[in-house]
Amino acid sequence: MGDHGCSGNNLPPGFIFSPTDEELILHFLHRKASLLPCYPDIIPDLGIYPQDPWQLEGKALSSENQWYYFSQVMMMENQATENGFWKPSDIEEPIFSTSTGKKVGSKKHLVYCIGTEDAETNWMMQEYHLCSSKSSGTSYKRKQKIDCNKWILCRVYQREGSCPTSLNHGDDDGTELSCLDEMFLSMDDLDDISFPN
Repeated sequence: MGDHGCSGNNLPPGFIFSPTDEELILHFLHRKASLLPCYPDIIPDLGIYPQDPWQLEGKALSSENQWYYFSQVMMMENQATENGFWKPSDIEEPIFSTSTGKKVGSKKHLVYCIGTEDAETNWMMQEYHLCSSKSSGTSYKRKQKIDCNKWILCRVYQREGSCPTSLNHGDDDGTELSCLDEMFLSMDDLDDISFPN
């Protein structure tokens, strides 16, 4: 399930992928952890390494400026990428089944930081985690071994609003830069980028 390449947006024209938190947990993440097929198989598995958010286009399922993918749980506290890291916030929300009222999973929030310091960007990630079947009280018709701690489902998006002021580089000429402009200015390899005239 999901070891295929995605081409930008692998949904048919006119379709929008807009699942609820409960649907992401029960219809996608639970099936992935249970090694059950999921139809349609549209959310890819991007492995165990965290991704820079701008690298997700063409790899993850994209719909309405949000990117979805499966990842294996990282055992490290610092989820470092090539250009920064995903910093966890203190927010963890329980997700409940609307039919049974029982907890089926949780959602953790992370923010992407450029470099090795806490220069936060407006890129956000929501990590969806399963509850163990004992703690959630759910019973499954098919007895299967489910590794609830192995897989997560990630939703990445850009928070609306301006970039935090911690990314300001000082040379303020009154021109406001977007968060992506700030990110590219903070990178050392700008010589390799060609801009249109």
